[in-house]
Amino acid sequence: MAGDVTKSVADYVLATDLAAIPDDVRKEARRALLNYVGCALGGCGHEAVDRALAALGPYSGPAHARVLGRPERVDPLLASLLNGISSHVHDFDDTTPANYIHCTSPVASALFAHASTTPVSGEQFELAFILGFEIVSRIGNATYPAHYEAGWHSTGSVGVFGAAIAMGRLLGLSHQEMVWAIGLGATQSSGLREMFGSMAKSFHPGRAAQSGYMAALLARQGFTSGVYPIEGPRGFAAVQSAR
Repeated sequence: MAGDVTKSVADYVLATDLAAIPDDVRKEARRALLNYVGCALGGCGHEAVDRALAALGPYSGPAHARVLGRPERVDPLLASLLNGISSHVHDFDDTTPANYIHCTSPVASALFAHASTTPVSGEQFELAFILGFEIVSRIGNATYPAHYEAGWHSTGSVGVFGAAIAMGRLLGLSHQEMVWAIGLGATQSSGLREMFGSMAKSFHPGRAAQSGYMAALLARQGFTSGVYPIEGPRGFAAVQSAR
């Protein structure tokens, strides 16, 4: 397969350590996370979060994960979804101007949900976030503008890759497992621009966070995916981006 893009992404994500990240990038990552937390706290009491929690809370698994800014506890996957809704519902979360993606929300929403249940060092968290953000940006740039112009909301449809990769790095996936996580994220890619102006828009990064987290968990247990999910003839780029 031309380029072996997915394998190259997995190689990069697993080979990169925090020492390889430039200081200015780390500074911007911390600014992005600070902005994200502010947005999530600002949105945590929104009606959309209340309604999502009322609808899905009764179906939560063991309730030991925290939702940013709220007293309730739910399972980590649901916490990822709710964090994503909270952080995006007012649309003030950071945006990359080259592709109109709110990269932080889908990535950080999964990481914060996981870190609320499992000890994670600041350096582990920071590296996982940076890698997830980087890959969202790169896939977003590679498929923009065709993907966006077709009607996909890239924050959700591309953001899922970042959540899968960040969580995969944090969970210590092997190379093969990381490829599967990318594939399991790709096959859950979704989010339509037709939803703009409704609660469903904020659902997109939340669902991307939840789906990416789920992808990493499944991959860790040996749940397989295709090995060319980005570059394959029926993969993400070909199916969801005409150019």
